[in-house]
Amino acid sequence: MRVALIVAFFMLILALGNVAAHAQTDVGLSFYGAFNGTTNGNGTTQSPANAAGGLIELRHIANPLIGYEATYSYNRANQTYASCNLSDALCTRQSVSANAHEVSGDWIASVHIANLRPFALAGVGVLFDVPAGSQSSATTETKPVFIYGAGLDWSLIAHLGLRFQYRGNLYKAPDLTRHYTSTNEFTRTSEPMIGAYLRF
Repeated sequence: MRVALIVAFFMLILALGNVAAHAQTDVGLSFYGAFNGTTNGNGTTQSPANAAGGLIELRHIANPLIGYEATYSYNRANQTYASCNLSDALCTRQSVSANAHEVSGDWIASVHIANLRPFALAGVGVLFDVPAGSQSSATTETKPVFIYGAGLDWSLIAHLGLRFQYRGNLYKAPDLTRHYTSTNEFTRTSEPMIGAYLRF
């Protein structure tokens, strides 16, 4: 029994040493498509435009269960608000040109297999929707956002690799105009991404 405990102890030390050897700190740059859905509520239909964007990540993975990252992302976030009077079938619309800036902190779980590192992530952040240009009836909106996703790092050479990931953002629809109320419903942005990372 004592021998089995000693062997198990040494195997645990070897496993932890192997995990530490696969620790990774990197900076990544990805490009993505931001795909949104329409929401309805408060007598308003809100339709965000789909757009392209970019993401910068600073990531550290200490072991398979402990990893974290700080991110900044940007994409266009134009919104169209519509209100229809069903009795006379009259609809009015307003479009607001806007930019979305997001800052987040994410927890990452991953495994290292040969030159691949599949990962999953979850985090929270702040989404800033800022009207573009001088739109007199438009206002800036700040919302909390929940982030979730998964992906794969593919190491090409010692310090450089490709990153493929999907990120989802869940947040309340922004209220960017004084003429219409927001639907105030939860909405989701899907962001499939491709990028590269540089490991330190």
